[in-house]
Amino acid sequence: MSRTTDRRGGRDDSLRVVVVDDSPFMRGLIADLLTDAGVAVVGEAGDGAEALSVVAETRPDVVTMDVEMPGMGGLEAVERLMDETPTPVLMLSAHTAAGAEVTFEALERGAVDFFSKPGGEVSTGVSRESDRLVEAVRSVADADLDAATRDRRERDLAGGGPGGSATGSTGPTGASTGISPTATAVDLDAPLTVVIGASTGGPNAVERVLSALPMADCRVVVVQHMPEAFTSRFADRLDEASAYDVREASDGARIGAGEAVVARGGSHTRIDGYRAGRLRVKLDEDDSQSVTPAADVTMRSAAAVVDDPLVGVVLTGMGSDAAEGIRAMADAGARTIAQSEDTCVIYGMPKRAVQTGGVDEIHDLDDVAGAIVGGAA
Repeated sequence: MSRTTDRRGGRDDSLRVVVVDDSPFMRGLIADLLTDAGVAVVGEAGDGAEALSVVAETRPDVVTMDVEMPGMGGLEAVERLMDETPTPVLMLSAHTAAGAEVTFEALERGAVDFFSKPGGEVSTGVSRESDRLVEAVRSVADADLDAATRDRRERDLAGGGPGGSATGSTGPTGASTGISPTATAVDLDAPLTVVIGASTGGPNAVERVLSALPMADCRVVVVQHMPEAFTSRFADRLDEASAYDVREASDGARIGAGEAVVARGGSHTRIDGYRAGRLRVKLDEDDSQSVTPAADVTMRSAAAVVDDPLVGVVLTGMGSDAAEGIRAMADAGARTIAQSEDTCVIYGMPKRAVQTGGVDEIHDLDDVAGAIVGGAA
């Protein structure tokens, strides 16, 4: 039976949340953490079917959705929710490689972001991450749902549902992204290094950019805010979706033309050297940054080391990471690009970057790949 509640805190009653998890213990724990932070929990559900009913009844601002549930699981529930009662969804996923795979599929189906549950599906470990959970819920509430569900709508228009085969690239789950994994090769005047920073809404945005990026004498470093268990799988997805050879960053790795790395979760990726058109990266566990991995760290190091043409890109995301980095890159003579507000899921990181005065160009998401190589050809 559907359950509506009214666990209102006293500090932020404007934000209303429905908590979906098959474990009564986890539902109660998550609801208590949100309530203690002043977020109003207006409903709870134990599976996807129940969630659809509760959401339709309460019309919350955000749904926290467990991935693995009996009956209708989180994936189907997200798909149905976007069709019936579009609402920003934060997926709660196990901090595992298997959890990563299903989470990326949930993002393809319209979820805005995800929160990885430390300690497994049922664990008190989430209590230690309560601040991060509350921040994630609040950021999802501010998301542009049209931007978050864009890939799904385009896939559906192209005739491919989950597991379908529409025209365009096909991810590991079989769901078409609606974008081509190959682009016409271009000749550049000199070797080009690109550093891309992203957060909320970033996995789909980064995949879109990499899929459209023409093959060239170009090496790419992607910094996506993501835990360690997820970045390797994210690199695999980008490798399958793009013409570039993409892998997770490793300490001492070298990156040449036509290659890209994804910063490993849990550490920062610094550009440690550049010689003969090849980057060398170093992993650093410096905890002085507010997020790990941090685009600021990678961008500042690139600005200090790379003496060939350099491009910095800031895509959708919450917070101010990449603002200092993009300013450092601009000061070093790099071209700098920010994603437009109209196409961002969260216009936080690009906005902060623009406010530094260090951004040369602002482009809609589908124009970013062309802008990266256009100024260097």
